[in-house]
Amino acid sequence: MEKTGVQKLAKVLRVCVIVFIVCVILAMTAVPRLLSLRWVTTDNVKDEIWLFFRSYLAVFADPYDAVLALFLWACGACAVNILWQGKRVLDTIIKGEPFTLGNAANLKRAAVCCFVISAAAFVRLIWGFVYYRSINPLFTYNALFVPVFLTGGLLFLVMSALFRQAAEMKAENDLTI
Repeated sequence: MEKTGVQKLAKVLRVCVIVFIVCVILAMTAVPRLLSLRWVTTDNVKDEIWLFFRSYLAVFADPYDAVLALFLWACGACAVNILWQGKRVLDTIIKGEPFTLGNAANLKRAAVCCFVISAAAFVRLIWGFVYYRSINPLFTYNALFVPVFLTGGLLFLVMSALFRQAAEMKAENDLTI
């Protein structure tokens, strides 16, 4: 049977999602080093490797760096999970069976991850108010993350309910002669 245009597009998107997963994982491993760019770099490779591993310990010396690193790691882990759930949905589309209860569960997991990112951004926003003793954190990307990922989570829940309903209707239809 020939693949439809949607299935061909799903294959391309699947490759893109896998590339993004790898990129996010690589970025998560570089968080401490990126936070410690104020350190002097050297031309010696051994010193650079030592600085990279030392940055994992040093990130927790400063409260601001520690909170930022934990926030970025939490968001990165959730982003990987959201992308992985998307890959699983794309796999079913490629097979030609998109309306399954498994896809509804995958979308619900993605919704939970969106809610976790939103909650982490909210906690970091509150922490910023206390740390800086001003309303300046209200004008950062954290303030934007809260409603954006909250809305994304709600949309994933709606999509999950739609996929669950479609899977139930498909199963009922398959039983009809």
